[in-house]
Amino acid sequence: MFQRYAVYVTPEGALAKAGAAWLGWDVAQGCKVAHPKLPGLDVSALTATPRKYGMHGTIKPPFCLASDTTPDALFDDLAALCKTLRPVMLDGLEVRALRQFIALCPLGDPSALAALASLAAQVVTGLDHHRRPPDTAELARRRAAPLTPAQEANLAQWGYPYVMEDFRFHITLTGAVEPAPILSQITAHFAPHLPQPFAVSSLTLTGQDEAGMFHEIHRFPLEG
Repeated sequence: MFQRYAVYVTPEGALAKAGAAWLGWDVAQGCKVAHPKLPGLDVSALTATPRKYGMHGTIKPPFCLASDTTPDALFDDLAALCKTLRPVMLDGLEVRALRQFIALCPLGDPSALAALASLAAQVVTGLDHHRRPPDTAELARRRAAPLTPAQEANLAQWGYPYVMEDFRFHITLTGAVEPAPILSQITAHFAPHLPQPFAVSSLTLTGQDEAGMFHEIHRFPLEG
């Protein structure tokens, strides 16, 4: 049994391959991958923090299972939910600085971004009975960063601050960095691999092993 579970958007094709190498971890295959060699960049150090999650955009953040559920029940409920959810078509992805890290962020009109936020909210609420509430240490860690009243309410109700109206889809590429000196180089590295458009047409159930690394359990197509 895995220690925690999460529901992610995980890229496919060229972007998945490039992202696995960039982070040094292939979440689909569950194995380490050699980093690309880029002049002046210590890719291993840049990606140490996000590596364990693999190349992903969070839909339902990592959680421990509640005592009254099972991995099989979570699997079945996500499978059923994905049969009702419609795919979302975004114009594409771009490399962008977000606060003190660098990520791939969606391009698209507001209606597409709203549809993706709605999809995420349905997954967060639809699977929440499988989530064990966070303990005091987890709550304290989340509250170490200043939270708005809405984020505090999200943490109390859903176990994570950045859901619902505070959801912002992104695919994390680095840990905390000063983005300006390296943003253009990372942008150039990923540019050939970025799909246009970018289809969110499936969701991936993942599990975190005892070493802290996340693995793909199953990819569910969105069939709504």
